[in-house]
Amino acid sequence: MRRWLLPESIEDVLPVEARRVERLRRALLDEFGLHGYELVMPPLLEYLESLLTGSGRDMDLRTFKLVDQLSGRSMGIRADITPQVARIDAHLLNRRGVARLCYCGSVLHALPSGLTATREPLQIGAELYGHAGIEADAEVIRLLARALEIAGVRATRIDLGHVGVFRALSTRGGLEAELEQELFAVLQAKDIPDLREMVREVPEPVRSALLALPECYGGAEALERVMGLLPGDVEIEQAVGDLRKLASTLPDLPVSFDLADLRGYHYHSGVVFAAYCAGHPGAIALGGRYDKVGKAFGRGRAATGFSLDLRELSQLEGRQDQTRAILAPAGAEAALSEAVAALRAAGEVVIEALPGHEGTWREAGCDRRLVLRADKWTVENIQGEA
Repeated sequence: MRRWLLPESIEDVLPVEARRVERLRRALLDEFGLHGYELVMPPLLEYLESLLTGSGRDMDLRTFKLVDQLSGRSMGIRADITPQVARIDAHLLNRRGVARLCYCGSVLHALPSGLTATREPLQIGAELYGHAGIEADAEVIRLLARALEIAGVRATRIDLGHVGVFRALSTRGGLEAELEQELFAVLQAKDIPDLREMVREVPEPVRSALLALPECYGGAEALERVMGLLPGDVEIEQAVGDLRKLASTLPDLPVSFDLADLRGYHYHSGVVFAAYCAGHPGAIALGGRYDKVGKAFGRGRAATGFSLDLRELSQLEGRQDQTRAILAPAGAEAALSEAVAALRAAGEVVIEALPGHEGTWREAGCDRRLVLRADKWTVENIQGEA
C-alpha cells in the first residue's frame, strides 16, 4: 500500500499556496472586523440532528456521518458552516439587536461538487442577523464585492434571484415534494428537454411558467418576464419588488438577474445571489437570505450572508506570491542577533544557515544573505547558488 496517497479529491496544501491562502484569510477577516463582523469558530463535528436542521436533503447527501463512541449518537462532519453560525446566533448569543458574525474553517463534502473540486473547501463567510430589510442584503453583497477586491479579483457579474418565485409556482401548481425536488435539479442545470418532460402533467398556467423560468435571466428585462409568468400573483410581485429595490441600491456593481438559480433552495427564504469572475468556471461566491434556519434552534431571526472557498479565491488572486528570505549565519553573537531581530521586526524572513546544507538555500527562498562588512551586518544579494 502506498502510504503517502490521500483519498480522492483530498489534497495537501503546500508552502506557496498555504502562505497565499493564510495571507488572504487574515486580510479578509480583518476587513470583516472593520465592518463590525465578529469572528466565531464552530466545531468541526456536531450531532447530526443539529448539523442538518433546516438545511435540506442536498446538505444531508453532502455530509459525512459517523457514530460518537462516547454517546452512541450519530454525528456529522460539517459540510457548511452557515447553519452552525445560525445556531450560535439563535441559541448562544441570544442578542436582541443586529448581530454580525464571520467565520473561516474547513468543511468536508462526501462527494466533490465538480470534476476538479476538492472535498475539503476552506469556507469563509459573513452573516448578518436581526434585520429583515433589503438594507441587510445590500450590505453583505457590498462586503462580498469588497472581499473580491482585496483578493485582486473583479466580479464580472453578480446574479440576483429569489426563491419566492419558484415557491409560488410550486404552490400554485400543487407540486408534490418529489416532483419539486426533480424540477429543482433540472432548473438548476437548465436542462430544458427534461424540464418539458417533467411538467407535462402540470396544469396551466404553471406549466408554461415553469418552462419559461430558465429564460428569466439577464438585465431588468428578466424581471419583466417574471412578472408575466403568473400575472397578479402576490408572492411573485413581492419577490420582483425586492429584487428591483436591491438592485437600485447597488448601482456601482455588475448586477444581473437569474430567477432559475435555486442553489440552497431548501433553506434560503428570499433573495439569493451568486458572484462570478473571469478565470473561474462557476460561481466564486454564493449567498442569500435564510430567515427560517434559526427557528429550529428556538429563535427564528432574519438572516442573510455569503460564503466562498478561500482556496479557490486564492488561486485567482491578482497578486503573485514569491518567497524572499535572507540567509543569516548561525551564531549567538549579540550584534548578529540584534541585526536578525531588527530585520524580522521589519517583516523580513530570516533563515539561519544550519551547517552542512550549502547549495540548498535557494530552494528555501533565500535571495539575499546577511554578511559582516567593516564590523557591520549588512544585507547583500546572493550571487549564484549559496
